[in-house]
Amino acid sequence: MIIIKNGTILNVEKSKYETLDISIENGKIISIKKDISATKKDIVIDANEKFVAPGFIEAHSHLGLWGDSAGAENIDGNETSNPITPDLRAIDGIDPFDKVFEEAYQGGITAVAAGPGSANVIGGQFAAIKTYGKRIDDMIIKEPIAMKCAFGENPKRVYGSKNLMPTTRMGIAALLRETLAKTKEYSEKLDASKTKPELKPAYDAKLEALIPVIKGEIPLKAHAHKANDIFTAIRIAKEFNVKLTLDHGTDTISVVEELSKENYPIIVGPSLGHRTKIELKNKTYETVGVLNKAGIKVAITTDSPVVPLHHLPLCAGLAVKDGMDRWEALKAISIYPAEILGIDDKIGSLKEGKDADIVIWSNDPLLLESKVLYTIINGEIVYKKD
Repeated sequence: MIIIKNGTILNVEKSKYETLDISIENGKIISIKKDISATKKDIVIDANEKFVAPGFIEAHSHLGLWGDSAGAENIDGNETSNPITPDLRAIDGIDPFDKVFEEAYQGGITAVAAGPGSANVIGGQFAAIKTYGKRIDDMIIKEPIAMKCAFGENPKRVYGSKNLMPTTRMGIAALLRETLAKTKEYSEKLDASKTKPELKPAYDAKLEALIPVIKGEIPLKAHAHKANDIFTAIRIAKEFNVKLTLDHGTDTISVVEELSKENYPIIVGPSLGHRTKIELKNKTYETVGVLNKAGIKVAITTDSPVVPLHHLPLCAGLAVKDGMDRWEALKAISIYPAEILGIDDKIGSLKEGKDADIVIWSNDPLLLESKVLYTIINGEIVYKKD
């Protein structure tokens, strides 16, 4: 058993600090209370005057799919041979030996959503994974968690350069609608074939992969920066009655009132860095706080590798600097992404019964000078600062 003693616990669900002990066994948090007794067999960590936080969570990344310090031979984020690739699975491309995994857990990030980039109208399946391990199969929290789709400049640029559809926003929407409509028909035939086998359609890997979307089991994960693309994503989600998350949302600050009525979660960022294209002209760290104050569930993203993943707490701190409530910023990299990804029963807060993904910090995690002293994932100490 591991026992963390006398730490200042960040209770993100109740927005308060508590001085308590935590006991860990078999990968889970067993108890959180005062004065937990230790035996000689227990590993005891003295966290007096230290901050004990849940492992932080990145809600949108491409971790392990764009190799660090690597060339084309280790870049696997976009399959640009076809604009419709829902049958791609992130876990088949992720490389856990990429240096960025180590940087992530040493920086307090213990879980991420990782998946394909935004070159395709439908890019493939995202997975929720832990950031420590050698074999991706053993790192999976839940898979798939979402189906990536993309609006705007990226699919237009990639396929327009090949003189293939889509070359316009209309083309992107048309391809997505067509594919979802085919999936709905395919799914209905499969259901009907349970009593009438002669109705069973020929196997289609792309449509099979989209059945969980049509049935509301996983959301479309929509890359959308501009307001018109955001509303197109919402329009199509409503047409097919499917779940949706809005990822990036650069222009959302311009349409907060409208979005506050829609009840779709928004994963905001990356806000650190230059405005490298027209879709990013309204990029600001104020956005996530403004959306949060309007009652919209938000998470903060680095869009790693766009911004290094271990800078996720820095991004939350910069959001606080630009007006976001401090506790809400902490929630935007812990419990809120866990809820958005549908894994809050396992991670996202320090709670008895949840996975023991715990980070001990030298100070408040949102302060630039704070250092990670310990990272615990699945109840194992995977990092200890010398």
